[in-house]
Amino acid sequence: MSKTHNNYQSPLPVDDSGFYGRFGGAYIPEILHRNVENLREAYFEAVDDPKFKEEFDWLMRHYVGRPSPLYYAKRLSERYGTNIYLKREDLNHTGAHKINNAIGSALLAKRMGKTRIIAETGAGQHGVATATVCALMGLDCVVYMGATDVARQQPNVERMKMLGAKVVPVTTGNHTLKDATNEAIRDWCCNPRDSFYIIGSTVGPHPYPEMVARFQSVISEEIRWQLKELTGSEEPDYVIACVGGGSNAAGAFYHFINSPKVKLIAAEAGGKGVDTDETAATIACGREGIIHGARTLVMQTADGQITEPYSISAGLDYPGIGPLHAFLAESKRSQVLAINDDEALRAAYLLTNLEGIIPALESAHALGVLDKKKFGKDDTVVVNLSGRGDKDMATYLRFQSNKNERI
Repeated sequence: MSKTHNNYQSPLPVDDSGFYGRFGGAYIPEILHRNVENLREAYFEAVDDPKFKEEFDWLMRHYVGRPSPLYYAKRLSERYGTNIYLKREDLNHTGAHKINNAIGSALLAKRMGKTRIIAETGAGQHGVATATVCALMGLDCVVYMGATDVARQQPNVERMKMLGAKVVPVTTGNHTLKDATNEAIRDWCCNPRDSFYIIGSTVGPHPYPEMVARFQSVISEEIRWQLKELTGSEEPDYVIACVGGGSNAAGAFYHFINSPKVKLIAAEAGGKGVDTDETAATIACGREGIIHGARTLVMQTADGQITEPYSISAGLDYPGIGPLHAFLAESKRSQVLAINDDEALRAAYLLTNLEGIIPALESAHALGVLDKKKFGKDDTVVVNLSGRGDKDMATYLRFQSNKNERI
């Protein structure tokens, strides 16, 4: 299924109302209706405009440092008896994939005449990326971050402040990503005229899930031509990525969604186990509901109250999932595996020891899939390494004493 807006054609299985099957849409308060409509119109005009694409591509190359390498992980491949390539989003400016969407969204905000940017963040990478582009483009920046995440991601908090952003700790709910998103939406409701909300993932009302996926699609676009150069084929056998809200996975899957040969695997945060109350495995444990403006799968009680997720990873403890990923999972286009905390930690230490690369805890969940799936010796497996592990060093150090038994 595809969607066309003048010259723009999307490979995503989405209709004009932003529905992926029965997931998606725009369930928003009346006060935001005009803002969301204006955003939708501006977005589809922008992606049709060669000048917008030219500026986006220039910044991707000269500011972000793209293309990010597609690295053949020789020792990791030998360990698992297959051919593993790492898409090195950790080498982007700011250390993660989040900068791709932040730049596209900030360019759109300036095009719309907005002067103030609102963002939410969990692990802090989206907050840092947003603060970075606001400094670059001369925009005011306010970042909402759960108080729990402020404490466990202090280096990123200080980076945001140094970049000129106002960081607002959120003390409602579980003090994490869901609550930060709630506050960011409230701010947008109160300041609709001059403010632009840069959502960090493929969540929220239409057109956000599609827009964020489109800006992140540079990942799979590069994978295709890089694989062609390295292997002679632009299609891998597997693409693996972690999912919280789902932006890095959407970008890694984007150009392969309509290629049946390519198997898509999403790794969600199992926390302490999907059979416990301490998990963020929304696809495994969630039920259909509405969260932050979209119909999707949501972790909730029998009477519809959203439950608090848990993950060792600050970027994956979200009680929903982007509607694209809900649809891909339900339609069996993607396989979803829950990776528990200890499995992610083991995978992180293994990559560090074998390849000298310290991954973000989010990315470690994607690496955890390698122990759960059996791959053929001739398979080409691409793992999206969505971010670097600098921000997670305090967590890694807490578990360092027994790291050897994990490996």
